[in-house]
Amino acid sequence: MSAPYGIIGWPLGHSKSPLLHNWGLRASGLTGSYAAWPTEPKKLKAFMAEVRARRIKGVSVTIPHKQAVMPFLDGLTERARNVGAVNTLFWQDGKLWGDNTDVAGIVVPLSPYCSALTAPTASALVLGAGGAARAACAALRELGVPEIAVTGRTLAKAQALAKDFGLGVVAWDERASRPWSLLVNTTPLGMLGEHQGQSPWPMDGFAQVGLVFDLVYNPVRTVLLCDAKAAGVEVLSGLQMFLQQGLAQFKIWTGVDLDEKGARQLLMMDLLATGG
Repeated sequence: MSAPYGIIGWPLGHSKSPLLHNWGLRASGLTGSYAAWPTEPKKLKAFMAEVRARRIKGVSVTIPHKQAVMPFLDGLTERARNVGAVNTLFWQDGKLWGDNTDVAGIVVPLSPYCSALTAPTASALVLGAGGAARAACAALRELGVPEIAVTGRTLAKAQALAKDFGLGVVAWDERASRPWSLLVNTTPLGMLGEHQGQSPWPMDGFAQVGLVFDLVYNPVRTVLLCDAKAAGVEVLSGLQMFLQQGLAQFKIWTGVDLDEKGARQLLMMDLLATGG
């Protein structure tokens, strides 16, 4: 934990955050480095004590710690409170705060589609019920989508999330039974590793879908996106979400706006080179 910045999660084998932020530090002429800190849930308390003891400048938080980390913080930004999950830790006036840049990571790529998503008949279905799903619900609300619903493989979790945001719930087995203007996948299905090759949506279920946004970014071409494109449905890659949330994190920690085009090229080249 000697690096002043880093990411915690479990596991962390395929995260591109070190690539992005170390490039950003070099490109900005800033000192320090960004490390990966695989942290089991049972070790989270000890990790947070180390953050305070060593005054780690900035921490990215990913699965499964986005909610579990909150009791260890001194404060939450309004957006983090609204989401009920944190993906960014930073210091302000000597206190350790939590923010959520995942919302911006979803809002920015979807903004060009806003007029369609705010039409009276527009509807969005969030696949999943974890921390990323909470950010997706908050982002869709921010964008003004008239109808938002949640579905998940564990119905109780989907119901709890829907209750927190005042949204509808759809049973997992019935998720493709009606039209949706937008699907947002927040599950790990399709992610590099044990879930690669899986999809959260039936292959023959795209006839009534308008747009698919898969928050999985590694690989860039997930099964979900390939199936959707084959069905003639417009898609958004999770790389866009990852890029925007990462740019927002870097700005919080350093005050620097990174070159968006350069960062996108860096990530795309790396993902394609590694088979993503």
